[in-house]
Amino acid sequence: MLISNADGGGCSSAWLEPQTVDLVVAGSNPVSHPKLDPPMNVNLFPRPSDKEIEHLYQHARDAYAQLGVDTDRAIEQARAVPISLHCWQADDVVGFEVREGAVDSGGLKATGNYPGRARNGDEMRQDLDQVMALLPGVQRVNLHAFYAETDGKPVNRDALEPRHFQRWMDWAKARGISLDFNPTFFAHPKAADGFTLSHPDTGIRHFWVRHGQACRRIASAMAASQGSPCLINHWIPDGAKDHPADRWGPRARLIQSLDEMLAEKLPGCVDSVESKLFGIGSEDYVVGSFEFYSHYALSRGVVFCLDMGHFHPTETIHDKLSALLQFHKRLLVHVSRPIRWDSDHVVIFNDDVRAVFQELVRGNALDRVTVALDFFDASINRIAAYVIGARATRQAILYALLEPVNGIQDLEKAGRLAQKLARMEGMKQMPWGAVWDMLCLRSGVPPGVAWVSAVESYEREVLAKRR
Repeated sequence: MLISNADGGGCSSAWLEPQTVDLVVAGSNPVSHPKLDPPMNVNLFPRPSDKEIEHLYQHARDAYAQLGVDTDRAIEQARAVPISLHCWQADDVVGFEVREGAVDSGGLKATGNYPGRARNGDEMRQDLDQVMALLPGVQRVNLHAFYAETDGKPVNRDALEPRHFQRWMDWAKARGISLDFNPTFFAHPKAADGFTLSHPDTGIRHFWVRHGQACRRIASAMAASQGSPCLINHWIPDGAKDHPADRWGPRARLIQSLDEMLAEKLPGCVDSVESKLFGIGSEDYVVGSFEFYSHYALSRGVVFCLDMGHFHPTETIHDKLSALLQFHKRLLVHVSRPIRWDSDHVVIFNDDVRAVFQELVRGNALDRVTVALDFFDASINRIAAYVIGARATRQAILYALLEPVNGIQDLEKAGRLAQKLARMEGMKQMPWGAVWDMLCLRSGVPPGVAWVSAVESYEREVLAKRR
């Protein structure tokens, strides 16, 4: 429930009186600065009229046309890029799994306890419907295996079947969207010691192989239902906290497990593998490292996944794209926002996200990358988290498409490096926001931040009633 301070409780009337604050610097006279009054009667989330949007867009289109950029074409290209929405933001990576006992997961953790978490499939699909109503462009939805709906009965992960996701498939087909999928190699007793597909115990290792095989069959069924491929991404938490004596054995076992798991050729099932530098409990050693999975994917013909948060805290992925795509046919990019580690903060329109899509557009490789979101924040309204992150990602795509790529590359080839830098910096001052608002208008969704009122209404009418 939203709480306001409309009754003025606890507020002093001193706010209504002009005030000054004295700043005293040694050896000087006091300097007075006005104390700012709190904003009153200000709408921070205005909705511009269609006429205003069209007027500003005409000026923006003319400005970009002077640089040889077709804004109408950029809008349509940006709208057409599918973005896969991760279902786990809606419930803080809890899942719907029915368990027979307590779980020492060794899994993932979302921080915060904001009211309104989705508690079942119906609530999650309701939330995703609300999210997609506020997003422009093509959306997909990305599921994890422990979001199976088993009608209150425990089902082992290696026994999951397509029927446990039939409600998801029916929902997606009714909305004309496609699903992606992930095995869940965490939050399970057989993952509690930090190893799954590379586990030294044959029984545990084979359990996870069977889980992966079951998930691939589910992905194939999803592909058949939606009439288009389903990308299934394999991430495992396997690693060691401190100085493992054997780094070779787990990697050899992982190759063997992956080969067995991926052996069956399934129609519509597109496999990807995801690397990571470190995690909680695997600070010293991760079996599925960048080098391991890059070479495995290349040698086995599967997709390689880059998560923006799975590298060194100061390392970004945009420079890796032009290197990897010289050899890999496709990549999966998980758009995330790490803060000092793989914290999975809500994606914003920052330099790192912009750089990823600028590199893809400059290399004419946007159609060789699958874009998926991966973040989870339980400290804020979860619907808003989705909308902020998904919009920021598509804004970065649009921003990159609005760049006069040929022009700045010609400047570089001619050795006019100062002019190139000046033009690239000047792009930050261009009216790309007016182009974004037109993209939203053409997509039938609120422009700018006018979507906030819809999220607040949904919170009052739906989320606040969940207990």
